[in-house]
Amino acid sequence: MTCQLIHNSKVMTTQPQPNNPLHGITLEAMLKQLVKQHGWLELGRRIPIKCFTDNASIKSSLKFLRQTPWARKKVEDLYLKSIASVQDMGAIKD
Repeated sequence: MTCQLIHNSKVMTTQPQPNNPLHGITLEAMLKQLVKQHGWLELGRRIPIKCFTDNASIKSSLKFLRQTPWARKKVEDLYLKSIASVQDMGAIKD
């Protein structure tokens, strides 16, 4: 199924992305899950950026991550590792 989005008078077509595990997951959802799973202290240790270590908040972190591709990539990679480890733990318990 193909969806069309209209953005600034341009029509963009979105294709299904079966091989993209991040498809449909917002940066905010990823960040909230990582904070819930690891906490700000551990998140700042794993990804040492100021928005995680100094007066951390979802809002300030999202602003920084949306403007900083390398930092966003690190968050996405940690999120993927985190969900993989949770899935592995589930497989071990079964």
